[in-house]
Amino acid sequence: MIDWEVKAEELANCNCNYGCPCQFGVLPTDGTCEAAVIYDIESGHYGDTRLDGLRVGALYKWPGAIHEGNGEMVLIVDDSASDAQVAAIEAIMTGQDTVEMGTMWFVFSAMSPTKHATLRAPITASLDRDARQGSATVGDFFEISAKPIPNIVTGDPHRIGINLPHGFEFRHAEMASGRTKTGNGALSLTKNSDTHAHFAALHLTGQGVAA
Repeated sequence: MIDWEVKAEELANCNCNYGCPCQFGVLPTDGTCEAAVIYDIESGHYGDTRLDGLRVGALYKWPGAIHEGNGEMVLIVDDSASDAQVAAIEAIMTGQDTVEMGTMWFVFSAMSPTKHATLRAPITASLDRDARQGSATVGDFFEISAKPIPNIVTGDPHRIGINLPHGFEFRHAEMASGRTKTGNGALSLTKNSDTHAHFAALHLTGQGVAA
């Protein structure tokens, strides 16, 4: 197994209610799952291939709950990446060289038999986890943004987090309200507007979430 490690800031937006039922072992809000994710890699490697400074976008779509499978996915890698870096990202984010169920990438890939060809595009991102505010543009393929969840009475920013001591994606995430607009690409998401989003600092290896 090739040794790898990724430290990154993540912004994810799905079509479910705030909080994301998946985090609580509950079925999706409307029975389906559509998600867009941006990964801003601070540092990382796959064997001898460095991944520092790369950005990756991903789109996922399932006809039911994630664990029921039959999904499809596409990865979009920063167009500044070398061929070796793209191959490394593909290996990591399709669950290769990872213990079974070790990361969300392993699970998402296993539940997505349809894997569209990896794309390349310029990617810009500005993510502020503490402020629960951020946005990213992934070429012409998708735009994602998030802001604090508004208090239901006052409209003031509402702060809430989720702790997952044994999670396979993060140990802690900040909840937000997100939107995704897809464009020219293999997957079209249509339900992600003022829905669940989260910001998280990721530290993942082939053995799972690092302490």
